Amino acid sequence: MAAEKAAEPVTAAVEKAVKESTKVDSHEGIVITVNINTANAEELDKLLLGVGPDKAAKIIEYRQANGFFDTPEALSNVKGIGAATVEKNRERIQL
Repeated sequence: MAAEKAAEPVTAAVEKAVKESTKVDSHEGIVITVNINTANAEELDKLLLGVGPDKAAKIIEYRQANGFFDTPEALSNVKGIGAATVEKNRERIQL
């Protein structure tokens, strides 16, 4: 029997972000949301589907250079983030 790899520890900041950005809808279940204008790279990496550390860093760089996102679709202006990524995260994205 192979030893199972222990899960990576989640930082207190990410745990706090998840707690603060999680809303419960009795009809839909639990929906994780993340404010793409205030989240740090680790939060974006952990909370957005299809966004890893590299894309999360690009989101932060874009935001620093261009200011806050005004629509979820504006996220597709970030190199490496396409319309499909925006669409699968639509319910998660907050501004």
